[in-house]
Amino acid sequence: MTRLPDPAEPSSSGPRARGRGRRPIEEVRGDVLDATGRIVLAEGIAGLTFEKVAKAAAVSKTTLYKLWPSPNALALDAYFHAVADTLAFETTDDVRRDLLAQLHNFAAVMRTPGGRALLELIGAAQTDPALAVAYRTRYSTGRRALACERLTLAQQQGQIRADVDVRVLVDQLWGAVYHRLLVPDEPVTDEFIEALVANLFTGVAPDGR
Repeated sequence: MTRLPDPAEPSSSGPRARGRGRRPIEEVRGDVLDATGRIVLAEGIAGLTFEKVAKAAAVSKTTLYKLWPSPNALALDAYFHAVADTLAFETTDDVRRDLLAQLHNFAAVMRTPGGRALLELIGAAQTDPALAVAYRTRYSTGRRALACERLTLAQQQGQIRADVDVRVLVDQLWGAVYHRLLVPDEPVTDEFIEALVANLFTGVAPDGR
């Protein structure tokens, strides 16, 4: 299973040392995402402000306002930046194994303060149209495309029936996880992930039906 990013890891624990002159905007943006990602994964979004990020990333609040419309939009970008490697799809010769690995990693991320923060952002997006657009454009659309791409490859390799709509498979798998996270009547356990994938590939109808 892919190791989750450690918010305390020293490899990117602070902004780059400033040289003379103005830094390239992409370098500044990277420093901000690194710093905000560590904050979100360690603390969630409670208390996340541009002032706090500016201090952590050694940039001005004016710069942050130019790059992001709100702290919540920055939090979405930073969350995706922080977990992108962890939630990447492996591509082996066994799509079932790849799905299990990705879903286990996803569930592990969602158990962190950062994962809980993402759920808070999803909730807030229900009444904040700008945040809803940011969520789709900065996070969910990209994640959905990656999942569809991996399942489409499996379909081309004959591991999934040609008549199956892979977009529905994405809803079945990740939608079930989000449902348990947002309506926590039951926990998202490793056994739950295993059962999701098993039901998908073996079916639930008795033999012969």
